[in-house]
Amino acid sequence: MKYFVYLLKSEKDDNFYIGQTNNMAARFVKHNKGEVFATRHRRPLHLIGYTEVGSRLEAMQFEKKLKLHSDQKLKFIRKFIPNFDWK
Repeated sequence: MKYFVYLLKSEKDDNFYIGQTNNMAARFVKHNKGEVFATRHRRPLHLIGYTEVGSRLEAMQFEKKLKLHSDQKLKFIRKFIPNFDWK
């Protein structure tokens, strides 16, 4: 089964959200319907990009690494927005 680590951006506050899933389309719909607690007050959200990984464990580890290390998070964001820099 394929898993994805994805990057969303809130139109409301311009902040990013990183998550992981095995069904990108369904998860994105849940985010924008307000069914995901972490993002329900930040809608609407836009999918910036995603990376496919081989397993759920790999997805969870990669997501955690991105959330804990700002340099890795910046690198992930720049994969999709090359000239991005923190405000």
